Amino acid sequence: MNASDAIVEVRDLCKVHASGTAAEVRALDGVSFTLRRGAYVAIVGESGSGKTTLMHVLGALDRATSGSVRIAGRDLSALGRGELGRVRANEIGFVFQGFNLVPTLDALENVELAAHYARRDRATARDDAKRLLDEVGLSDRLRHRPSQLSGGQQQRVAIARALVNAPSLILADEPTGELDTRTAASVLELFERFHRERGQTIVMVTHNPAVWQRCEIVITLADGRIASIEERGGAATSAS
Repeated sequence: MNASDAIVEVRDLCKVHASGTAAEVRALDGVSFTLRRGAYVAIVGESGSGKTTLMHVLGALDRATSGSVRIAGRDLSALGRGELGRVRANEIGFVFQGFNLVPTLDALENVELAAHYARRDRATARDDAKRLLDEVGLSDRLRHRPSQLSGGQQQRVAIARALVNAPSLILADEPTGELDTRTAASVLELFERFHRERGQTIVMVTHNPAVWQRCEIVITLADGRIASIEERGGAATSAS
């Protein structure tokens, strides 16, 4: 894989909680892998394996204790707080298990909010938000607040919000965890469509076999380390 093809580069990543105390926990312990642009990836493992910690570090929501993470060529460990905020706003889109929508804002405003954080032109951002909500099947729900939407509809708003700034990377933390089986399948089909049609890079944390079995790459963590990387259909990744 050429360096220009890589969207995520992780090298010797460690995250230690309560370092130097009796309660010390090595949540991540020497994790290394590289993902190409356009990869469709699941991160799996038992509870406490390091999945969520890895997602937070990849998403610049937390800093590693040691090692490095590069997203779209930018070394997160070398960036200050303001620069990290810009990377989160422009390069990374987040989809959470609990949707994390602002309850007092309607669907359109929730999607526009992500564009506001990226300091996008308001008129252009609104047009993009409307287009994306139409693409996820919610053109008739623009003015509905989260409490007026089903769980699946809320997750579709969250997906539109994650995509509005055309980020390099989508990170999804248990995106079907609060959905019934049928609704979860429709949300996964939406992820797959954006991956297929746009070449969107998607990394999902999940414990659900119905989710990870549909991915091209499955990274399994155990005790903060990579236990295995399974590649399907010629998907490009590497580990060391």
